[in-house]
Amino acid sequence: MRITLGVTGGVAAYKAAELVRRLQQDNFTVQVVMTRGAREFITPLTFAALSGQKVITDLFGGGEGQEANLESAIEHIAVAQRTDLLLVAPATADIIAKFARGIADDFLTTLYLASTAPVVLAPAMNVNMWNHEATQANVKVLRDRGVTIVAPDEGYLACGMVGAGRLAGQEEILAAVRSVLHSHHDLAGESILITAGPTCEDLDPVRYLTNRSSGKMGYAVAEAAAQRGAKVTLVSGPTALETPQGVVRIDVRTAAEMHAAVAARFPQCSIAILAAAVADYRPAVSSGKKLKRGKEAITVELQPTADILASVAKEKEHRLVVGFAAETDHVAENARKKLSAKNADLIVANDVTAEGAGFDLDTNIVTMFAIDGRDLALPKLAKSEVAQRILDEVVRLRNLNRPRTDAAIAFKSAKEESPA
Repeated sequence: MRITLGVTGGVAAYKAAELVRRLQQDNFTVQVVMTRGAREFITPLTFAALSGQKVITDLFGGGEGQEANLESAIEHIAVAQRTDLLLVAPATADIIAKFARGIADDFLTTLYLASTAPVVLAPAMNVNMWNHEATQANVKVLRDRGVTIVAPDEGYLACGMVGAGRLAGQEEILAAVRSVLHSHHDLAGESILITAGPTCEDLDPVRYLTNRSSGKMGYAVAEAAAQRGAKVTLVSGPTALETPQGVVRIDVRTAAEMHAAVAARFPQCSIAILAAAVADYRPAVSSGKKLKRGKEAITVELQPTADILASVAKEKEHRLVVGFAAETDHVAENARKKLSAKNADLIVANDVTAEGAGFDLDTNIVTMFAIDGRDLALPKLAKSEVAQRILDEVVRLRNLNRPRTDAAIAFKSAKEESPA
């Protein structure tokens, strides 16, 4: 997808250089448009080197030192037609006012009026300028038109004052970009089966074996998938979490119950995302009565539970199957082995001993290992954001596989219909 990044004149303009890199890491093609003021703080050459794209600086001429011609005279229309999202970061009070009032006196403001793509603005300015009623009125106008505003952070500003006005963090800006693009329902028409939470394996009527999974990661994926237009069925182990809006929830308790629920619903899904922390073992014998305390040690024999991921993945056919790997060592090595051994399309792995990536947290640190050889390591993010990134990878793999899959299905159908 193509993002046009507008950079306007403020001290925070230098931060847009790193933003280009972060957008590229998300597989976006980035073209930068700079205002005259922005060029007082950072050069077009910097953005050209980072983006690999021509940097547009003038309405007529198209770039620094270029003469006006017919192509450059209508370039704002061409850029407007091919961009999927217009992001302005930093956005000054001046550019916000011009956007709100429909002033078109340079390339960026003209592009804004000519484009029908969604718009995200990340303001940065002096605290008094941000709080001024004129700026706030302009922000309201833009919000009412559907423009997404990433509110500035509070803190120490370049002018020496303290307050709201500092450019929002890159993760916050990126989250807004992804959220806007995902609102177009790129998973519409998909039926997604998701598992989440732990399982409980009874030792007796009082005690059971389980793990520390809260279910937060799987529930975040289910919520994000529903927001992106998918029909979502969530098979959940015991958790205290609320069912995400628009999601059908099936409650189970043991690994055997989860296996049965998944097996019954897998044939109807197009994508399976198995995020549950299923117990690998269960007691060989579950006592019907409470085991009483004694002075002697007791031995509990354990037997393996069903491997849900492997059992459904071997029957996946055209379906996309995603598994999870909670590791404590050799994360990459173990994840790649699991990807191959389980016949999965994607493994989402994390080191549960890492700070910010353990159980029952609102954040996670994961690396995704895809069947096509792509490894994607993410920094510490909110689980809601990790969920979106996982679904981004799912969409990428779906789009890679769909032409081949459709052709294979057509070939299979033709073969079945042909006479022996």
